[in-house]
Amino acid sequence: MAEIEETQLPGVGVRHEFVTAGGERVAVLTHRSGRREVAVFDRRDPDACRTFLHLSADDTRSLAELLGAGQVSEAVAAVRHQIEGLAIDWITLPADGPLVGATIAEGQLRSRTGATIVALMGSGGTLPAPGPEQRLDGGDVVVAVGTPQGLQQLRVLLGA
Repeated sequence: MAEIEETQLPGVGVRHEFVTAGGERVAVLTHRSGRREVAVFDRRDPDACRTFLHLSADDTRSLAELLGAGQVSEAVAAVRHQIEGLAIDWITLPADGPLVGATIAEGQLRSRTGATIVALMGSGGTLPAPGPEQRLDGGDVVVAVGTPQGLQQLRVLLGA
């Protein structure tokens, strides 16, 4: 899985960027409204955008479905909006993160942050509901649920 860089854009949303296996740089800007913009950059000029798509929330769901996204994410998003104070986050563990190689239990993540790891996505696939004995590897994507403050604390503890 490609390394995804995340950039918070205050007042706008979040930008995620990665380089495809074919060497193309792709960025997705998620606005607070749910609208998304997808940019594909020129290989020779990394500052030049070759293609730019403006996607509505419906367009985004259609494209995600075509790309194989499961309906679980949609269901989680719907529940998240119904439960005040609940948030979900996808956190990529850096290769040199302070807890890489430790188990979830050794990191005492839930007791230290109140956030719960509900899935791990890594080179071996997706592991839903990982147990406390599960080791954390650099490059894993941790899917966690908690309060926004707890998720921020988790992000700090994981070195992301």
